[in-house]
Amino acid sequence: MKKANELKKIRKSVEKVQDAKRFEHTLGVEYTAAALAMRYGSDINNARIAGLLHDCAKCFSDEKRLSICRKNHIKVTEVERKNPFLLHAKVGACLAREKYGIKEPDVLNAIQNHTTGRKNMSLLEKIIFVADYIEPGRKQAPNLDGIRKLAFVDIDGALLEILKDTLKYLKDSGGDIDPVTEETWRYYSQN
Repeated sequence: MKKANELKKIRKSVEKVQDAKRFEHTLGVEYTAAALAMRYGSDINNARIAGLLHDCAKCFSDEKRLSICRKNHIKVTEVERKNPFLLHAKVGACLAREKYGIKEPDVLNAIQNHTTGRKNMSLLEKIIFVADYIEPGRKQAPNLDGIRKLAFVDIDGALLEILKDTLKYLKDSGGDIDPVTEETWRYYSQN
């Protein structure tokens, strides 16, 4: 019963800081993360918590994210300094620990790495990374139907397709590419 109450408290708190569209996305990620956790034998509760908190800093202003980074000695890269909205993952992990009392390192890493990925990701990190991309409310991503199917058959294959599509989108649109995303792509495309 304690776990159910914890999830309910987190859900209510997150709903207060997100706009309706973002909160709907958050619930979709929670749902999808739970389904992927069931499929791959990961801790369902941790997947739900990470899904609920993955964007808990997304609706903050750039100034607030940068301020939280300064206050908590969070390293900000040059790409993040130019595009502070990218900091929502790092700031979200900090908030999960400080505001929501999350102690589980795997949950915190899943929140922190859900946008760029990283080398040697845990199963939970992969689940949150993939769930964020394929949740039911997502409509615009390329190859979405195929990636949704692949996610429940081969999570590493889905991860690789998402990284490939993300890098292609950023290159085509002239967006800044976080070097960690490229590093993650290289790591998983060679393994």
